[in-house]
Amino acid sequence: MDAHEIRQTPMNSRIALAALLVALSGCSLAPRPEAPVAVEMLPDSFAAAPGGEGAYLADRWWTAYGDPVLTAVVDTVLAENLDLAEAVGRVLEARAQLGIATADLLPTVNGTADVTRTSNPNNAGFGRQIAAILGGAAGDTTGGGEPPPQPPDRFDNTIYNTALAVSYELDFWGRARNDRAATLRDLRASEADLQAALLGVVAETITAYYDVADLRQRVALTQEIVGVLEEREQLTQTRYDRGLVTSFELYQVRQELRNAQAGLPQLRTLLAEAGGRLAVLAGRYPGDLAPLLDRALLLEGELPPVPASVPADLLWQRPDVRAAGLRLDAARLRVGARRAELLPALNLTGSLGLQSPTAEEWLDLSQWFSNLVAGITAPLFQGGRLRSNVQAARARLLQQNAAYGRAVLTAVVETETALTRLREEESRLDFLSSQRDEAESSVSLQARRYRSGVAGYADYLDALRNRLTVSSTLATASRDYALARLGVHRALGGDWVVPDQDGQSLTDHLQPSR
Repeated sequence: MDAHEIRQTPMNSRIALAALLVALSGCSLAPRPEAPVAVEMLPDSFAAAPGGEGAYLADRWWTAYGDPVLTAVVDTVLAENLDLAEAVGRVLEARAQLGIATADLLPTVNGTADVTRTSNPNNAGFGRQIAAILGGAAGDTTGGGEPPPQPPDRFDNTIYNTALAVSYELDFWGRARNDRAATLRDLRASEADLQAALLGVVAETITAYYDVADLRQRVALTQEIVGVLEEREQLTQTRYDRGLVTSFELYQVRQELRNAQAGLPQLRTLLAEAGGRLAVLAGRYPGDLAPLLDRALLLEGELPPVPASVPADLLWQRPDVRAAGLRLDAARLRVGARRAELLPALNLTGSLGLQSPTAEEWLDLSQWFSNLVAGITAPLFQGGRLRSNVQAARARLLQQNAAYGRAVLTAVVETETALTRLREEESRLDFLSSQRDEAESSVSLQARRYRSGVAGYADYLDALRNRLTVSSTLATASRDYALARLGVHRALGGDWVVPDQDGQSLTDHLQPSR
């Protein structure tokens, strides 16, 4: 299994989710599948989705950011992450449980080989009875001829035996089939859990990556702001000494400088924490990722647009929704399996082998023997255990039905929220970009005014500090926009492709060659 390759084919809105509940019942006592109300009332479109059409693909969706450093970091994490290793172990366990459940559908065959040696005195047990018979025969002389042999003092017997023992329970009521089908769905659910773990790990990695990029840029900008404020303080101190400004203005400039200086240690601490989170995700120590993180960059420019599509097509590729639907169907099948335990069971047992009195004749085919037993076992009194098992299975079915409906509702709400957040963060980023352009123009203007002697150097320093402050805010906004896009990827369970007029994907250039 390759946890990095996740492909799902879009399906019709209602059919995609209802397919999780459809199973071949055959001769089964499982209840009929019923979709939760949340699935029946699923809307046809997202209210916050923009116009357009698209197909959806959960395959290396993080490459849509177009950042090779980010892609390298994610690939490093996926190769070493311990949470994913744990999730893979759970998939392997579920696969082994499927093998155990499948074994109940097949006969049980055991091979035996033994040697039995008995020695009994002629005055006890069967030896006494045999001795009495032989003794009576020895005392009977009416027939003439030679007398019968006298019974021995002991009766010795050796039997060499080899056989195959076969037992099989006819699955007439579908107990084993339902248990096996439920276990298969548990396996598929654990595979979906692995995909959900992969989605979560990638999302945490991208979040930590952009936190690192944002904090690195903010540290650098804050250091520049400190430098500007130090120069501004010296200038204000000189003007104060000359009586050109008041002490309050000097105090105000110093307070701004101290605030900027006090913010640097906090930013450096947050940067170390973000790097540490990435290191834990990658299963490494912080210093091992330093060469990669030193090249971390914030998102530049806009990403391809998010198209609208049918919610069920998107929710079907969400692994948590798939897992919930599969566990719902597994609970339904287990109700049928527990109901079958209330009915009689037909069992077949038999053996076929060789039996001889000497080791030399142990494998003599003429010494074969066989037996076959067919029996019906009906549960008459179990103290209510079997009926309680059925009630417990029905209760679990009710729980899974609610869990599946909640998963669908949560997925829709998360998608709506993520789309709204993406739209608003994009607008915020546009506003701050315009503000930065205005700050750049202000710096250029004050520089020209200072060179021409119209304005003082303090005005230029204030404009420069304002530009740096706006750039710092813009860096955080760029991170928030990238994380808002991440929220959409996470809510939809992957990526999407938008076909252009030539039939090519608008995001093909972002996908790595393979």
